[in-house]
Amino acid sequence: MKNLLLSLIFFIPTILLSQEARIFGIVSNEEGEPLDQVYVVINNEYVTTNQEGVYTITVKAPKVYKVIFSRIDFSIDTLIWKAKKGEEKLYNITLTNKGNVLNGVDLVDKERRFEERVHIDPRTLEYSAGPSTGVEGLVKTLNGVVSNNEFSSQYSVRGGNFDENLVYVNGIEIYRPFLVRAGQQEGLSFVNPDMVGNIYFSAGGFEAQYGDKMASVLDITYRKPQKFELRGEASLLGGSITAEGTGLKGRLSAIGSIRYRTNRVLLNSQDTKADFNPRFLDAQTYITYRLTDEWKMFFLGNLASNKYQVTPENRQTNFGTVQEALRLNVYFDGQENYSYNTKFGALGFENDFNKYTKLQFNTSVFQTVEEEYFDVIGQYRLGELDNDLGSDDFGEVKFLRGIGGFQDFARNNLDAIIFNVAHRGIYSKENNTLLWGVKYQRDDIIDRYKEWERIDSAGYSIPHSPTQVTLDPLSGDTLRQYAEGLPLFNSYDSRASIVSNRVMGYFEYLRKFEGHGDWRLKAGVRSHYWDFNQQVTVSPRASLSWKPNWDLNMVFNFATGFYHQPPFYREMRDINGGVNQNIRAQEAIHFVLGMDYEFKAWDRPFKWVTEAYYKDLNNLIPYHLENVRLRYSATNTAKGYATGIDFRVNGEFVKGTESWMSFSLFRVMEDLSNDNAGYLPRPTDNRYNFNIFFQDHLPKDPTFRVSLTLNVTGGFPFGPPQGDRSEFNFRSPAYQRVDIGFIKILKQEGKDKGVFGMFGAFKSVWLSLEVFNLLDNQNVASYLWVKDNSGGQYAVPNYLTSRLVNLKLRFKL
Repeated sequence: MKNLLLSLIFFIPTILLSQEARIFGIVSNEEGEPLDQVYVVINNEYVTTNQEGVYTITVKAPKVYKVIFSRIDFSIDTLIWKAKKGEEKLYNITLTNKGNVLNGVDLVDKERRFEERVHIDPRTLEYSAGPSTGVEGLVKTLNGVVSNNEFSSQYSVRGGNFDENLVYVNGIEIYRPFLVRAGQQEGLSFVNPDMVGNIYFSAGGFEAQYGDKMASVLDITYRKPQKFELRGEASLLGGSITAEGTGLKGRLSAIGSIRYRTNRVLLNSQDTKADFNPRFLDAQTYITYRLTDEWKMFFLGNLASNKYQVTPENRQTNFGTVQEALRLNVYFDGQENYSYNTKFGALGFENDFNKYTKLQFNTSVFQTVEEEYFDVIGQYRLGELDNDLGSDDFGEVKFLRGIGGFQDFARNNLDAIIFNVAHRGIYSKENNTLLWGVKYQRDDIIDRYKEWERIDSAGYSIPHSPTQVTLDPLSGDTLRQYAEGLPLFNSYDSRASIVSNRVMGYFEYLRKFEGHGDWRLKAGVRSHYWDFNQQVTVSPRASLSWKPNWDLNMVFNFATGFYHQPPFYREMRDINGGVNQNIRAQEAIHFVLGMDYEFKAWDRPFKWVTEAYYKDLNNLIPYHLENVRLRYSATNTAKGYATGIDFRVNGEFVKGTESWMSFSLFRVMEDLSNDNAGYLPRPTDNRYNFNIFFQDHLPKDPTFRVSLTLNVTGGFPFGPPQGDRSEFNFRSPAYQRVDIGFIKILKQEGKDKGVFGMFGAFKSVWLSLEVFNLLDNQNVASYLWVKDNSGGQYAVPNYLTSRLVNLKLRFKL
């Protein structure tokens, strides 16, 4: 009996394994170099090759399979495989480079259609036009994404604010400086477009593996170099140089980049005339080294120095209506100095435990040292303009409405260190996939907040301090009469030091099955513990996707789940600088129903995507939005909702290039518990958004290209400073902007020589003439409030950039 049991123990697995077959091998290019991120597809299931070009798939046998090998920029190859029981088939393949500089639409990967995220072709980054041409610049053109400030890389997604967006690079969460208050101070974003390999974006309903935010996820993967390459860019806004290569017989790969940017050209087009000195610099590297066949090590590092200095001189702004045209003149004295220096380093190890299991272990440290020093005095004159067309003084100041002054002072310092240790894993076999992860985080923040504002309007201080009178208690006669010192309009002075610990984890299950079509079920749960307020959050999430067996190529998706956002430092600190010890996590429940439809028009591929959503919001922390500065109340005193519908169509509107259009209608409301005003618009309630990203080229000469970006966004709600939210019943004008780039490819990749036989040493060279804000719209970033002699208040718009021209040169060696 013992021998029989031993025989069964060894024999049964052998029987089971003999029902399967395995195909494996290496995918290379024509130079024999391995290719990663090649999709190997069998019966709607796929794997991707690793950095060494290795793939392996196990299938049921006996059966005949069609194996498809595909990768962007390479021709698709196929294999018909008659799989036998227990067969181990080695199949190495070489893919041919198309040598095509034009962007194609990658519709090969069917699995992407079952995901709650959008894939963006990173090659599109090279040809995008506008002041913000990085990854965030393209994200702003997607459905559900709103941006109304070309200086900033920040964006709002389906009514969420900037702090509700997640950004990952190679699985590591990325942080931004805390104190930035205006887009022109922001500098360079972390994500370097010249190092990007893959871009994924989700506007809601994302899965449990992504962290504790309520709005969106931007998931970036830096590419692993295959050979030496040097690329660079230079323009009136700055430049960059990026080098990459491999070594040690392909076991080592490294890519590094240095970027410099200055917004001087953009700033000089604004109403405020000043001596601007913005200097933004960063250096970044991504290194991988394969220790063994199973283990790989990687390092991601970044050093950034963002400095913004300005000595304002004067400002002239015309505003109002035809019936009441006004002009504000301001004369300044003083200086502003902002400094945001960040350091980031992440070290990780990846392990191919077996053909089904992959493990990752990493640790990272982020430090930011920030300073805001300014002392600016301004004297203003508010005048009414002569609007009589027949007058000799038409357009000139007819009489003064008011005069006044103000003084802004700050000495703000912040030093923060965020330390992480994390583990992630994935197990995938046949139709089942398990994902899990756990992370420990320590936050160490020191904050010195000292800021005040004085306003002298129309000859008196705001708030006004009347004369004080002291009377004799017996006779009632006046003993003395005096005035108190001038009070400040705003005054904040606080210090804070916070050390806290967080533990996070998730578990997720993916199941593929068939039944009147293809189905994908994802279910997972995420949890977060924070010792600062002793709160534990549990966030279950699920999604279901179905591709019916119809002639129409359609996929339907539904996602729902809880999304808790435990406060970070900005949500914890109120307007006066105090820190709320009892702050709780904000909460959103997402309901997302979507459909995407792939079709052909003009014999070219297109995709139409529609998503309707509703977000139930609870435990909200109210805030004011000042340019890109969020001023939180640090109290969970609101509830709300966000609802809307998004549309997007993308495809080859011009053959060989990818373009898209997106349109969103939405509403974002909140109800504060400490007033009786009911539901009011949130600061991000722009109501509508329309975006276009379009590429074109000459039919007979694709080396002449055009790239256009269009943004139209509804105005934001606003009201008087220090007013109740119920008084925020004004809306800014719509944000309307068109950026266009005219591109000439001087040396085409794959060609021996460029124009006039030049640039033979380069892989590619192209020159671009960009026109920013083509229609010269006067877009508004925020408002300055002033008073006239009768006590009336006026909202003076702070305009963004006017029409500008930029030259850009890019090359590859």
